[in-house]
Amino acid sequence: MTKTKLTAAFLAGVMLALNGGGAALAHQPYLRPNVFDATGRDHVTVEASFTEEVFASEVVMRSDFFHVVGPNGDTPITAVTYLRDIAVFEAAVPQDGTYRLSSGPRQGRTAKMYQSADGVWRMVGEEDGPPPPGAELVDVQSITVADVYVTRGAPSTEALQTTGQGLELKPVTHPNDIIAGEDAVFELLLNGRPLANAPVTVFREAGRWDGRKVEADLYTGPDGRFTLKMSGPGAYMTLIRHRMAAPAGSPVPYVSYSHTLTFVAEAG
Repeated sequence: MTKTKLTAAFLAGVMLALNGGGAALAHQPYLRPNVFDATGRDHVTVEASFTEEVFASEVVMRSDFFHVVGPNGDTPITAVTYLRDIAVFEAAVPQDGTYRLSSGPRQGRTAKMYQSADGVWRMVGEEDGPPPPGAELVDVQSITVADVYVTRGAPSTEALQTTGQGLELKPVTHPNDIIAGEDAVFELLLNGRPLANAPVTVFREAGRWDGRKVEADLYTGPDGRFTLKMSGPGAYMTLIRHRMAAPAGSPVPYVSYSHTLTFVAEAG
């Protein structure tokens, strides 16, 4: 996907749907490649889905904006197989370097949101019970993005660059250099600017078997950065949600951004 098309896609997402989540409200989007180290390969195969159990596909992810960014540029993914629970596609990795595979900004259904007593915006249906009596319900639409990085041969940095649009998570520590027990730094950006005090949840794949599903709950610092130290090797996923007023002239008053990043921590 070209940068121009991605920009148009994002703006269309904002203008058409500043509302969050519908049936996938409690689900988390994710991309998961068959390999993270693509050395010696010319492609990777990627699954895309929504889930309440990290990396256990439940609801198929559909997107017109699947694409891969790498040392060879920004390429749309157009050949996608959609099943009931999962989407599958191949992404070419034609030369050495690091590639970002992405769903692109995709719109969720229009939903309702309310502000709880603690000042946090919550989607209707997100909590165990109904909204509190007297809560003012407002229209909101979700825009979700799921990313993952793979590297063939020597790593590169082109895929780590951000667009300045929407909610983006930039690895400061290269995805190839995330080691269990060592600091890994990330920077959260909203429309190109650091987003401070944003909640970040990190899920661990191993939690599906040992019951400890959440690796960390934390907040970004004043510079939009946060540091993770994975407790062990394996696959992880960050989940970040940010709810805010929509741009002037939008058809609904609020937007809910969701972003996930799948990554692996290698053994030290």
